[in-house]
Amino acid sequence: MADRAFDFLRVNDRPEKPRERGITEIRGPYYDPMGPRELRDILETMGRYVDIYKFSGGSFALMPEEAVRELIDTCHEFDVQVSTGGFIEHVLIADRDKVEDYVEEAGELGFDIVEVSSGFLAIDIDDMVALTEMVQDHGLKAKPEINVQFGAGGASSVEELESEAAIDPASAIEEAHRHLEAGAYKIMVESEGITERVREWRTDVAFAIANEVGVENCVFEAADPEVFEWYIKNFGPNVNLFVDNSQIVECECMRSGLWGKKSTWGRIASYSRD
Repeated sequence: MADRAFDFLRVNDRPEKPRERGITEIRGPYYDPMGPRELRDILETMGRYVDIYKFSGGSFALMPEEAVRELIDTCHEFDVQVSTGGFIEHVLIADRDKVEDYVEEAGELGFDIVEVSSGFLAIDIDDMVALTEMVQDHGLKAKPEINVQFGAGGASSVEELESEAAIDPASAIEEAHRHLEAGAYKIMVESEGITERVREWRTDVAFAIANEVGVENCVFEAADPEVFEWYIKNFGPNVNLFVDNSQIVECECMRSGLWGKKSTWGRIASYSRD
């Protein structure tokens, strides 16, 4: 980036947008009611490093349509795609006959990506793949989410999740393959059951998903700086990550090699023959 301040200082090579690796997805309205002015501040300073903006928890369904459109238009101004988040599983339960209407409305409002999640649902893989195909038939990108913990995605306590059966990672990997064969854009990897709401991180599961599905096909949820540090340290600075909007600067400083914690300080590197 020619106009970067202190551009004589080395930073790791990062693919330019639109990129397929090194993607950073950030959370939009949920934990705080983000409006267009706050979003513009984020994107005017860090927009080069943001690839996807995700509405969470169906927050768009509480907002004036004009405000939703303004947030989406602001993202597009900075070449940032916009995702619905995993709200489709709520629509499947509460308004089953409106699922296709939900996807159509997302397209009309300007969303680019519809996340297809099922963390709280008992549903066939065939039905989930059919949703991926339906989203794409409407000209949108489908980003299915895979889980290794039933009940994931709702900030349940460790004790609550432990009372539910864990999902065999092989089943989640098979589901990811099915979605990718159906043309899915990326696979969202839910953190609960791997690095969130567990007594010990299941890093073996993260490695299995990365190796079997392909790290380039996955977007790993990294709910805390310690988590995205682990992913960057183990899969490199161009691993695809989903972080909170408040963490975008820390995440990119780590990716770029400008900063780090004790175990990553001065160790994050890239190499290009270009």
